[in-house]
Amino acid sequence: MRICRLFLLALAGALVLAPVTQAKGPSKAEVNGPGLKKAVLVNGDGEGGPGTPLGNLVESVGYFPAVFGQTPNPMRSAKPKGDLGPKYTVTYTVPTGDVTTTTLHQDVYPYAKPAPVAYMAPGQPIFGAKTNGGWFVGDGSLRSTLVQAGLPRNPPSGSSGDSALSFLWDTKTLAIVGVLVLVGLTVGVIRRRPGPAQA
Repeated sequence: MRICRLFLLALAGALVLAPVTQAKGPSKAEVNGPGLKKAVLVNGDGEGGPGTPLGNLVESVGYFPAVFGQTPNPMRSAKPKGDLGPKYTVTYTVPTGDVTTTTLHQDVYPYAKPAPVAYMAPGQPIFGAKTNGGWFVGDGSLRSTLVQAGLPRNPPSGSSGDSALSFLWDTKTLAIVGVLVLVGLTVGVIRRRPGPAQA
């Protein structure tokens, strides 16, 4: 009788926890960043591994170790060295119950060299806990997954993301610098002109 009661309790606990464990993956993701006129929507199965656009993204961007942790831990605490290129933001919608959802944010650098990189801030609330967070170094599949979803094949011109010289590639900055150079040249020419001849 006692064994039967313990079995029923274990079964009830499993039934209660099943919806939560099945809802750990996102139901959709939206990608925003340079070169995009509107957010790129990524749908599919965010829980069942690769095979759908969302499943491929979740796998290639290190979503599960970034959110829940993993052993061995592939996440890094320090920002990888190298040119990361333009930054894109992925906003995940994660089901947390029958009707409730939460959102998580992750930065991705699909054009980073030598390999694509992603960063999730630690401490984002999820399932009564906090995201593990950290830097994740991916491979070429991350870039190809995002390109298939709608990102440009090559980095958009005029954006170099977190590069220390990114301001030099900003079109507005270039326009302002161009105007200032023209004004400077004009003033220089006016000052060098000889004045009217004295009688």
